[in-house]
Amino acid sequence: MPVDHSVLRASFAVVERRADQLTKYFYAHLFTHNPGIRALFPERMDEQRDRLFGALTQLVLRLTEPDRLAGYLAALGRDHRKFRVVPGHYPAVGESLIATIRHFSGHYWTPETEKAWTEAYTVISQAMIEAAGELPATTPRWWQAQVVRRHRAAADLVRLTLAPDRPYPFTAGQYLSLCSPRLPQVWRPYSIACAPRADGTIDLHVRRVPGGLLSSLLVNDVMPEESLRIGPPLGDAVLAPGSARPLIAVAGGTGWAQIKSVLEQVALDGGRPTSLYLAARRHGEQYDLESVRRLAALHRWLDVTLTSPPDGSRYEDGVGLLCERLGRHHDCSGHDVHLSGPPGLATRLTDQLIRQGARPELIRADPAPVTFNRVRPVTSSEWFLDLRDVPWINRTEYG
Repeated sequence: MPVDHSVLRASFAVVERRADQLTKYFYAHLFTHNPGIRALFPERMDEQRDRLFGALTQLVLRLTEPDRLAGYLAALGRDHRKFRVVPGHYPAVGESLIATIRHFSGHYWTPETEKAWTEAYTVISQAMIEAAGELPATTPRWWQAQVVRRHRAAADLVRLTLAPDRPYPFTAGQYLSLCSPRLPQVWRPYSIACAPRADGTIDLHVRRVPGGLLSSLLVNDVMPEESLRIGPPLGDAVLAPGSARPLIAVAGGTGWAQIKSVLEQVALDGGRPTSLYLAARRHGEQYDLESVRRLAALHRWLDVTLTSPPDGSRYEDGVGLLCERLGRHHDCSGHDVHLSGPPGLATRLTDQLIRQGARPELIRADPAPVTFNRVRPVTSSEWFLDLRDVPWINRTEYG
């Protein structure tokens, strides 16, 4: 279905500066006309209320590249099953979206505008519905997972071992989303910190985020025998099938979780020359070093470089030190590269590695959501358009 993108962008330009009011109106309209849908959302809406509306409008504005968007929408549709979303919910959301844009457009709203928004939302919703419908009926919407081990790795960080209630089919390098019955419908993504195991358990590394509802609960309160809910595995930052190329793996902070799972899989596959660069913001934030040392002692193919500036250093100092050490690798051509760390780190390192000869198509990283921007910007439009995390949505990069 053709979509008139110029009409969409012109329409959005009319309403974007009233974004705060738009989001309130959107949810009021949605819940008033569809009260049953309210149960799909968290009890506390202060953090949630702009996310769905923001995601919908951003997706609409990205329809200029449908081929790149298709994979993202498919993953989004499959993942939304964990929210108990069914095909009948999509028309209700679309009606509220269009009603909201219409209400705030005033005399700028025309039949042409309504047609463009209706067609755009139809493309998005159909792609998500079809992707979810293609899954076998036996595919779980979510898994119940019991906490079987908990280890306090740092003052603000825990390592959790979970036992799902049924086989959990993931690939090393993927991540999952998780919620707790203590905070219904508050979902956050966490990298899986191990390769698949015979006993079916999985590890997560959780750092407490300032103001973070779920991370604070997991770090401070959740104990063994407690039950959590996990969504299906997501993400494409997995090992290239059948590759025997040497590997460069770079982890910053809790990005170590994802890289650890990849290295465990490399070991299971028989090993290959691997250079691990493990960075922290400062000395005091290095964690799980016993696992790093154990891997290095067991596998001669693994070379480990630890980087962390002195305590009290700035974040930028840590990044600079990591870049300097990575620069010593010189020629990166012919290497597979896996990157995982704080927001923006992968982008910066990718630029450097390409200059050192790495091929872009061999560099793999899942974007980290920006979870530290909890301060609302000055204006409502800045608040709405600010590129913050949407942690209840899969974080696989668009395209």
